[in-house]
Amino acid sequence: MHARRAGLPLALLVVLAGCGSPPADLFVVERSGPIPGARLTLLVSDDGTVRCNGGPRRDAGSDRLLDARTLVRELGSAAEKDRSLAPGPGSVLRYRVRLEDGMVAFSDTSPGRTAADLSLAAYTREVARQVCGLPR
Repeated sequence: MHARRAGLPLALLVVLAGCGSPPADLFVVERSGPIPGARLTLLVSDDGTVRCNGGPRRDAGSDRLLDARTLVRELGSAAEKDRSLAPGPGSVLRYRVRLEDGMVAFSDTSPGRTAADLSLAAYTREVARQVCGLPR
């Protein structure tokens, strides 16, 4: 019985040490372009929060967290290859997303864009507008 009590404070310390550690990052999107409001750095974390342009963490909601995790899976193989697509004619917005496994870059007019690329662009715009209150 005494040995169990002696181990209890150590177990409590281990549990408390895990509390307060920052959540893992799922990905960071850097969006750029020549139009007003194009420049954005969006950090998406695995606790369902996002940060726009270094601002405070904001709750993006559980549905957006699920969408973000899906994007990680869908972009994973392209990120492992550090895929970068050249912008097509008339490009306005450029996206660069960094994941744990690598990077993906494309523009709004890049030939060869995938459904995952388009989903990432839509996700970025939605979160920027609806969660962070940005105009674009």
